[in-house]
Amino acid sequence: MAQHPQETVIGRITSVFGVKGWLKVYSYTDPVDGILNYRHWTLLQDGKRIAAELETGRRQGQGIVVKLKGIDDRDLARTYGGAEIRVPLEELPELPEGEYYWYQLEKLDVFTVEGERLGKVHHLLETGSNDVLVVKADDASIDQRERLIPYLPDQVVREVDLTAGRLVVDWDPEF
Repeated sequence: MAQHPQETVIGRITSVFGVKGWLKVYSYTDPVDGILNYRHWTLLQDGKRIAAELETGRRQGQGIVVKLKGIDDRDLARTYGGAEIRVPLEELPELPEGEYYWYQLEKLDVFTVEGERLGKVHHLLETGSNDVLVVKADDASIDQRERLIPYLPDQVVREVDLTAGRLVVDWDPEF
């Protein structure tokens, strides 16, 4: 499902927790409990958009559990499993200079420092040590290879220009 242009995905409901309508949530925020800072969610499930309000939530082990307003039993809660959690972009805090949200990097055109076009940032992967740009080739690319490029500012990623829609990497196209 295409991303709504004015919102971004901050997590996903994974399963029920207990019998009183609580839900387990997989958070994409950093730190993971940052998802609890957003009260008004849009849930996207099977193409349907559902307005939801966070009543309360907390860390539970490695994850997050939440109680949404109006969901008071396990059977109703179960129907929300798998839903994406979205919030309006304007609710995201402003980042310091040189830091970017993933959604800002997705779709940027990727060039080497020599000016060779490698493709577009399709999405990012979180690994233990650093994030990774998944760059997919397009018709204007030097070849049709998909590349996994470490997101390492100043080392590999030399320039991010959101206005021009481009990202410059110090990366050997043979990799």
